[in-house]
Amino acid sequence: MLHVFLLLPLVSTFTTESSSPEELPDFYNDESTGYGPVFEEQPVDTIYPEESPENNITINCRARAKPPATYRWMMEGADVNLSSSHYSLSGGNLIISNPVKSQHVGRYSCLASNSFGSVLSREASVQFGYLDLFSSEERATVFVKEGQGAVLLCAPPPHYPAELSFRWILDEFPIFIPLDKRRFVSQASGNLYISKVDSSDRGNYSCFASSTSISKSVFSNFIALEPISERPIRKYPADLKVKFPDTIALVGQNVTLECFALGNPVPEIRWKKLDGHLPVKHQLRLEGTQLLLSDVQPEDAGRYKCEAANFRWKDYHTARLIVEAFPEWEELITSTEKDLKSEYSMSCSARGDPAPSVSWRKNGEMIEGEELKFSSLTFDDSGIYQCIAENRHGVIHANAELRVFACAPTFDHAPLRRVLAARNRRVVIECRPKAAPKPKFSWSKGTELLSNSSRVSIWADGSLEILNVTSEDEGSYTCFAENDRGRANSSGSLHITDSTKITLAPSSADITVGQSTSMQCTASHDHSLDITFVWSLDGQVIDLHAHRLHYERPPNGTSVGELLIKNAQLKHGGLYTCMAQTAVDNVTASAMLVIRGPPGAPGGVRVTHKHDKNMTLQWSRGADNHSPISKYTIQYRDQFSQNVWRNASTAPAELEGNTETATVLDLSPWTEYEFRITATNTLGTGEPSKPSPKDRTLASVPVVAPSDVSGGGGAFRELTITWKPVQSQYFYGPGFGYIVAFKPREENQWKRVIVSDTQARRYIHKDADVPPLSDFHVKVKAFNSEGEGPYSLTAIIQSAPDVPTEAPVLIEGRALSASVVVLSWSPLVHSVVDGYQIKFWRTPEDSEGGAQRAVVSGRENHTKLEGLKHTSRYVFEVRGYNTAGYGPASRRLHIHTKKPPPSRPPVIVSKKLKGAIVNIVWKDVEPMDNESAIDGYRVLYRPRDQSTGLLYMTQKSSINVPQPTNGSYVVEVRAHTEGGDGAMAQIDLTGGSVSAAAPSLDVWLLALRLLALLYLTL
Repeated sequence: MLHVFLLLPLVSTFTTESSSPEELPDFYNDESTGYGPVFEEQPVDTIYPEESPENNITINCRARAKPPATYRWMMEGADVNLSSSHYSLSGGNLIISNPVKSQHVGRYSCLASNSFGSVLSREASVQFGYLDLFSSEERATVFVKEGQGAVLLCAPPPHYPAELSFRWILDEFPIFIPLDKRRFVSQASGNLYISKVDSSDRGNYSCFASSTSISKSVFSNFIALEPISERPIRKYPADLKVKFPDTIALVGQNVTLECFALGNPVPEIRWKKLDGHLPVKHQLRLEGTQLLLSDVQPEDAGRYKCEAANFRWKDYHTARLIVEAFPEWEELITSTEKDLKSEYSMSCSARGDPAPSVSWRKNGEMIEGEELKFSSLTFDDSGIYQCIAENRHGVIHANAELRVFACAPTFDHAPLRRVLAARNRRVVIECRPKAAPKPKFSWSKGTELLSNSSRVSIWADGSLEILNVTSEDEGSYTCFAENDRGRANSSGSLHITDSTKITLAPSSADITVGQSTSMQCTASHDHSLDITFVWSLDGQVIDLHAHRLHYERPPNGTSVGELLIKNAQLKHGGLYTCMAQTAVDNVTASAMLVIRGPPGAPGGVRVTHKHDKNMTLQWSRGADNHSPISKYTIQYRDQFSQNVWRNASTAPAELEGNTETATVLDLSPWTEYEFRITATNTLGTGEPSKPSPKDRTLASVPVVAPSDVSGGGGAFRELTITWKPVQSQYFYGPGFGYIVAFKPREENQWKRVIVSDTQARRYIHKDADVPPLSDFHVKVKAFNSEGEGPYSLTAIIQSAPDVPTEAPVLIEGRALSASVVVLSWSPLVHSVVDGYQIKFWRTPEDSEGGAQRAVVSGRENHTKLEGLKHTSRYVFEVRGYNTAGYGPASRRLHIHTKKPPPSRPPVIVSKKLKGAIVNIVWKDVEPMDNESAIDGYRVLYRPRDQSTGLLYMTQKSSINVPQPTNGSYVVEVRAHTEGGDGAMAQIDLTGGSVSAAAPSLDVWLLALRLLALLYLTL
């Protein structure tokens, strides 16, 4: 017996081909029959790190076959020389030893073969991965004014593959800067962006680049960032620096679009899809600077816009997202056995974007044609066929084995058996021998040869059909099959049973939503057979377990199939069919269940006419659910309502059940609206319709004026006018902006200025003729493309003051300790002062350029400066300032800070309990030459869980403190000097019993407070 097979469909994607066992033809499960190779593991793309400690590359290839497969490997289409010292095989796997980049980079494929045919694997690439070190060149310090934006360039080193992840180190590893609204690291370029620099950004920065493919990271030389102090800090407009490019993504991938802007205040980032809504599976990350699109689909393609805005400016960028697709099978080739000389065609098709091209291979060799057709199969057509679909994004394979065979008829796999048939019904007895070419068939009953008649038919496939069977048709039947290679026959028997009949059919019913009812169904049947009842609704079988909340079968006996319908909903109405079935036959009966309820949702809601404050809608009726609709209700939501639906005012006011158009009133001009409609009948209100397409009312003149108009301050010769912006829902049209009007208090002529920024909060008028601290009348109104709105209330403000013209007079300055200095000065009375700036530096160690600064309110004329260096000479100067700038400096005052306190603590030498007191003795501290002389000792007596307690001063080297009655106390001893308090010595006291004659702790505390007061007085 000769054979040719067809291998099961095996679909390969980026990884290995796979198939399910049930797809296998019978010859794969027959141990006596061989079959061609079926891939279980295929080559995958491999990146070999150039610095890898492993000295070999393994590319996997494994196929199931009988007899076992042999393997050949190709690189770029040419056979791999396995006699080379670099190549060897382990099973089907190719091992490349001591790989060399110039020799072994390329595309590899595996050919598995046995006596039934050959199959070629997908191609897989071998590449060498690397990540070089950053350049060793020193990176220049970056100086940036506070408030300005900064960009630190990463300049990653040469690398493969292209994908790197980036972070930035601050000052030392592994301290990575956190990303927030103000700081952003582009994963495209690696650059660090800071939208506005402040003093906390001072430090050394290093770009940290990682390649997950080769598990390696490198970091750059440090870049020093030096913020330059500037007062007042200037504001800067939004300026987009990170802009996502046109992007191609594949269906199912995740895509990240980046956008980041410099500016002060820090700009807000907003995202839009210009030709629709943002995809459902979108997520904003890193304060909105990244738009993540998950599981991208074709409908997500389009133009995306990111917008960065602060009150100074609005910047935007748009780019396209193009969604394409990896090839995917629509039609696969399947494995089969075919008769010798029979016709057969083999075709496959795939979808993708761009559309894939299709090619064919037989036993690994290319063959021509988009569809394979065989008019008369021969044994040479046997083999393993591969359909290959390819576009620029990838390749998929479908493999199949065609087996052509010829044999005499045999019933070994499908003998005739005992068949049951219901009386007066139809029966078909199958005859399915294995044979090639196709045999001729004949039948006999007992010894009687059968032929076609009005009741008996022999089908072309050999099956025997008998209509309206009776008891006389019972008996033994034999099928005969014959072809040019031989003949065979098989016998079976036919037995007749009683037919199944419905004796109590279900009746139609009419109920309301929420009610319950039952459907009757009883049947008679042959008692030698089991009977079951299956219910369906409108042709769909009811799963009683899955829908047990609404359906139940009461236990009423084997011949009763009653169905209980509980808490019926609208979806449960329809045609119910009861099927009574045995192993031999079945019979059905049906009835209609009508369920009345609230109306269904109206459809096709749309805007037909629109004005500035009203829109006309039209819709179509929904299902009335067997109860007439009495009225409709229209609801709306706008772009500002945050998904809250509100009932609309309409004309006519009452929308009766036959209404299909109405006008919605009291809307706001130039506002985007959606509408939905609900229908009501006597049984309730139904579900709302789908929202109408978004539509915008027409524009109108603004009616809301800016509020909180005020101002004043600013730089010299400036008039600063401020207001609270109009909320966007009151813009009422495009081209929105503000008109600012102002005039000197004594004049009549108003000056008007247009401010076109919708979010503007201020206008600064600069004029050399503006006198300082002069009264001005100011007012602001809104305008749009339709006209101007009303003015705000008029406010009276003052122009900016002149800079202070006098210098403060330093009254006193002295060092309180080694690190604290106090200053006082005479306040400025002839200048407008917002505050005072104290400038100080250490001389000669520091220069004036590196001076530190502190500011105090204009209501203060003194300050205390802490954190100074000990034993140092400092220079101090004070100047007044206001919004116009800084005045002249005072004379410079030189102050020398004191020596530091002793760095060594006292040494406690004894602790003795004397009745209710504890005597603590310590060894005097000897200060070093560069430390301050000791004036005495400070002793703090406190509970262990508190930071405060009783503080004593003593000139002695001992002290008496109360013995705690309970709890734990701490005694801290420090040497006191003019340079401050020295290092601390500490001793613990634990509460214990005290004799009754001893004074109480409260008495001791009172006495010690009096003693401390005496010391302070002295």
